[in-house]
Amino acid sequence: MNKKLWSILGLFLVFMAVLAPVVFADGGDTAEAVVEAAKIDTGDTAFIIVSAALVMIMTPGLALFYGGMARTKNVLSTVMQSFICLGIISVQWVVIGYSLAFGPDINHLIGSLDWVGLNGVTAEPNADYAATIPQLLFMVFQAMFAIITPALISGAVAERVKFPAFVMFVLLWSTFVYDPVAHWVWGVGGWLREAGVLDFAGGTVVHIISGVSGLVFALMIGKRKGYGVEPMVPHHLPMTVLGAALLWFGWFGFNAGSALGANGVAVNAFVTTHVATAAAAVAWMIVEWMYHGKPTILGAASGAVAGLVAITPGAGFVTALSSIVIGAVGGVVCFFAVAVVKSKLGYDDSLDAFGVHGIGGTWGAIATGIFATTTVNSAGADGLLYGNAGQVVKQLMGVGTSWVFAAVMTFIIVKLIGLFMQITADEEQEVQGMDLTEHGERGYAYQDLISGSPLKFEMGENYGSTVDVKKTTLA
Repeated sequence: MNKKLWSILGLFLVFMAVLAPVVFADGGDTAEAVVEAAKIDTGDTAFIIVSAALVMIMTPGLALFYGGMARTKNVLSTVMQSFICLGIISVQWVVIGYSLAFGPDINHLIGSLDWVGLNGVTAEPNADYAATIPQLLFMVFQAMFAIITPALISGAVAERVKFPAFVMFVLLWSTFVYDPVAHWVWGVGGWLREAGVLDFAGGTVVHIISGVSGLVFALMIGKRKGYGVEPMVPHHLPMTVLGAALLWFGWFGFNAGSALGANGVAVNAFVTTHVATAAAAVAWMIVEWMYHGKPTILGAASGAVAGLVAITPGAGFVTALSSIVIGAVGGVVCFFAVAVVKSKLGYDDSLDAFGVHGIGGTWGAIATGIFATTTVNSAGADGLLYGNAGQVVKQLMGVGTSWVFAAVMTFIIVKLIGLFMQITADEEQEVQGMDLTEHGERGYAYQDLISGSPLKFEMGENYGSTVDVKKTTLA
């Protein structure tokens, strides 16, 4: 193993040791003031447990969605970058992430360390966040959001980032980017929340910061070998469609669950999520059909994900009819970001993380300021169409803040990691593929149909595309 990786692992273990006295300290009286005013509702609790499980399945769904779009030689490394976030961030969230994001406020900027190691976080409710479910359940529901967000970034830098560097990026980015922004928008006392910025389930917190960070990361490490010259087509579109379907399925927990109870707002979020997604899939298909002459399944799947992204910040604040507009516009805008803008500017956003999540999340956040209405959710605000133009200004403030903070912090984190280890694969590693060079595995073990012996491939430099095999022999 790389000596630098051992050094970083050692620093992390020292960090854990320093935290240990706090982590295993007595829970004390942290939550006792709010417990008396809150009471667990079994229906709400059951609903959020299911919702948390739905959000969890989204990360493996994302792994399939991205994995199918990668080339054959990079399918496992692409899947791994999403899947490993389930491990890394689950631990980080329990140790420190939840406390930073939702712990008692410090100057409207960050949560305190009072809840480090879940100190004082119990199966009793915390009325500040959810008065009818255990705080421990609220914690794990939010953990699933924290897990998938850095996984989204992998789509921008797939097929060229070395795994140790990606692991360090995920850990640092989640701690210093995701956790603070989550506190600003969702944490009690967070400054964007106090300013009235609306984000029902993660337009700014999840999609904008992941998409923008993905773009900055991609620009910093440069393009893949052969990008724009040789074909880099998806190797397994059925896998991608399956991933998109799992994302659509899990997103009902993502958005409806963000109501934090089995209630009318949750139902509205469920409906708007489905309708916006459907509208975006159709809109992307139509504009692609007009622009390229044929509708594609990759386009329909990408459009669906764009719709899911666009409706996320407003799902619990807008009507079903408004969600059709939000989804349709999101599908069109994201299509042009992916099919036109990326080509003209020439950047290598491998699997269109920025084009879908960064752009879709930005549109969704602004659209929330246009279409939100208190007739759907009295805890929200009226938007432009309901007489409150100021809400658009607030949403733009949230968008601008998220863009700038994510871009600057990602630049700093990538530069810092680069001081300790190699971030980008060298040319030979890219030619061989990240599956073999980083993980020592192949996604597909081809065999001769008669003898059953493994096949040995003689690969050209296009290995991984649909026409990459020059000669096939028995190994």
